[in-house]
Amino acid sequence: MARMTGRRALFAVPVLLTVTFGVFAVAAASPFDPVKAYAGTAGLTASQENLDQLRANLGVDQPLVTRWWNWLTSALQGDFGDSSVMRQPVADVIVERMGWSALLAASAFLIAILLGTGLGVLAARRPGGWLDRGVSSAAYTLEAAPVFWLGLLAIWLFALKLDVLPAGGLTDAASETITFGQVASHLVLPTAVLGISQLPWFFLYVRQGVTDALAEDPVRGARARGLSERTVLLGHALRSGMLPMLTLIGSRVPELITGALLIETVFSWPGIAAATVEAATSVDFSLLAALTVLATAAVLLGNLLSDLLYGLADPRVAFDG
Repeated sequence: MARMTGRRALFAVPVLLTVTFGVFAVAAASPFDPVKAYAGTAGLTASQENLDQLRANLGVDQPLVTRWWNWLTSALQGDFGDSSVMRQPVADVIVERMGWSALLAASAFLIAILLGTGLGVLAARRPGGWLDRGVSSAAYTLEAAPVFWLGLLAIWLFALKLDVLPAGGLTDAASETITFGQVASHLVLPTAVLGISQLPWFFLYVRQGVTDALAEDPVRGARARGLSERTVLLGHALRSGMLPMLTLIGSRVPELITGALLIETVFSWPGIAAATVEAATSVDFSLLAALTVLATAAVLLGNLLSDLLYGLADPRVAFDG
């Protein structure tokens, strides 16, 4: 396990270096001017001399490689620079927003895994039954539904028509303090929508895996020994059938990140989505690079986690092989 983790860590270094350089290269080729974005309306009347001075202060007058190298060496020392669009250190921007994004993503992922696994096991127990046909049809439909469309539909139904849940934000509009109750109620819709958007893959993988496991000889032998159907299903078929689902965890991380960004935008959730959009449109090199590295690291960690879980669940897998 330690050797595999070390290999993955070494592999992550060139990947992260390439990703950060790509961010600066794409930003440099962007038609957006970071100086004008930073100056705002004042840039419309500013002289060229003032704009050039501001360009030098922001460091965007330097060559691409120089900007990237300066940012990289500072980042390795824990200094990610200052966000030109947020007017504060990049680290502060991430710390302020990352917790809310992590809460949303983790809650949604937990819902997708638990609900998808439960429904998958129930569907596999009676293939072709009404539950299997109904949930499978819904899963295939949800696979094709854009997550932002699901979010807008949820707002229309539960916030506008039924008026049982808030439409967005972190707290009520008139509230001046953040309370647990308000956060919990505002979290319900975005978490449910994001979780349901991820659920079909977990359901289909578990359903197929458990269905195949129920037809294997060890499971048939367990039934022949007189074990209860519940023991056979949960103790034998589920463990074997969940192995393919474990590899799915890592592959769903990129989709989870993308979906979370869209959901945060639709529901005005105060996570990193707004910062990401503003950093991209304003060519905020420092913030954009840091957020991209963070997303890339999350994907790499997700892939590592899925491999580790698979190895722990299946003794036949050799970590150091």
